[in-house]
Amino acid sequence: MGMVIHQYDVILINLDPAIRHEIQKTRPYLIISPDEMNLSIQTVIIAPMTTKSHKYPSRIPVRFQNKNGWVVLDQIRTVDRIRLIRKLGTLSAKEIKQVKSVIRVMLVE
Repeated sequence: MGMVIHQYDVILINLDPAIRHEIQKTRPYLIISPDEMNLSIQTVIIAPMTTKSHKYPSRIPVRFQNKNGWVVLDQIRTVDRIRLIRKLGTLSAKEIKQVKSVIRVMLVE
């Protein structure tokens, strides 16, 4: 299975090639899929992270590796684990709570 990953890890992932409005290139992504899924199947659910965005309900402001950025929850996607390059870190507990809250509003309520 390769690298051990956990929900809310930030992983460097290569998503080329991308089409039109998809966020492309190799960049950090937040792992959204739960650990039981991450341990047992070959795909992971991710959300891109970017430093170039604007305030929007589905975008969470974060501070990661001394940079201000955003987790872009309106571009959640599933990718094969083969695209994962390396773990970069994790978000803060406060940022994780915000991510959970927005996912709940977007996809559950």
